Amino acid sequence: MTTRTRDDRRRSLLLDLFDRAFRGAAWHGTPLWGALRGVRVKEALWRPPHGRGRHCIWELALHAAYWKCAVRRRLLRDPAIAFPRVGSDWPQLPERKDAAAWNSDLALLKREHLLLRRAIAGLGPAELERRLGRWTALQNAYGVATHDLYHTGQIQLLKKLHRKQDR
Repeated sequence: MTTRTRDDRRRSLLLDLFDRAFRGAAWHGTPLWGALRGVRVKEALWRPPHGRGRHCIWELALHAAYWKCAVRRRLLRDPAIAFPRVGSDWPQLPERKDAAAWNSDLALLKREHLLLRRAIAGLGPAELERRLGRWTALQNAYGVATHDLYHTGQIQLLKKLHRKQDR
C-alpha cells in the first residue's frame, strides 16, 4: 500500500467516524442528529427534577455546535472564525424560546458540522499530524466525533426521563 493510499484511507475512516457520530447509520445506535429528530421545544428545554445546574437538550445541541466551530478554528488556524452566539463552551439560549428559535439552532448545529467536515476533508496528511497545542489535528477531529457520541447519550437519557415524567 502506498503512502498516499494509506493517507487517503486514514482520512476516509476519520470522516466516516465523524459522519456516523453525527447523522449516519452506526453500530452504536442513534447518532446526535437522530437523537434530536422530533424533539419539540418543551422537551428541548426540560430539566430533570432537582436539575438545577443540569443542561437541557437545547443547551447540549448548542454546546456541540460550539465545539464543532472551535475545532474548525483550530484546524484551519483562523482566529477570525467565531461562533455566532454569545457564550463560549455553553452558549446562551436565545431570548425567545420557540419553535423558530429551536429550528434555527438545529440548523446552526448542522451548518457547523458541515463546515467542520469540509475543513477535515481538506487537511493533508502532514496537517492531520500537526500539533495544535496539546493534541494533533487528527486527535481534535476524533475528539469532536466522540464528543457528539457522549452528548447523544445524555440527550437520549433526558428524552427518556422527560417522556417517563409526562406519563
